Amino acid sequence: MSAQLIFDRAPLGALIRYADGSPRPPERFAKKLAAWENRNSGGRLIAKRAQAIVGSTTLPASITLHKGDFGSGGVIVLRVHQTFSVNSDLTFTVVERPAIGSVLVLNRAGEDAELVHLAENREAAEAWLKTHGYPHAVLREVSADEAAIGADGGRAAA
Repeated sequence: MSAQLIFDRAPLGALIRYADGSPRPPERFAKKLAAWENRNSGGRLIAKRAQAIVGSTTLPASITLHKGDFGSGGVIVLRVHQTFSVNSDLTFTVVERPAIGSVLVLNRAGEDAELVHLAENREAAEAWLKTHGYPHAVLREVSADEAAIGADGGRAAA
């Protein structure tokens, strides 16, 4: 599935894998392995940005994946996100969709909202918000209709 199909059909909160189709290099080739891992990994879909025009430059639509958090003692020091243009040459796969009834905690309302947390239910989302302080946060429950969007994995209908 292309990045464009992920943009069009995958819901925020979905776990996405991406790959370039090349074989994994042996562990002894550390630099080649690091480059391969950069093009063959995954994360949670946290944002979709529409095409934008800035001056005379056109920025294509994009998707952003949350790849992980780093820190210690319960304190996150570094969040790793990776953004892909819808024109990316990588192959994307939806591994898991957010469960029906789970709640997306978005940093703000609107189309440019970004997922900051995926909670099991509304009570868990509200508890998370009390400790993480997003003053303009919006809670959105995952409905059966939303969870089913693109459930065919991006294949064309027969």
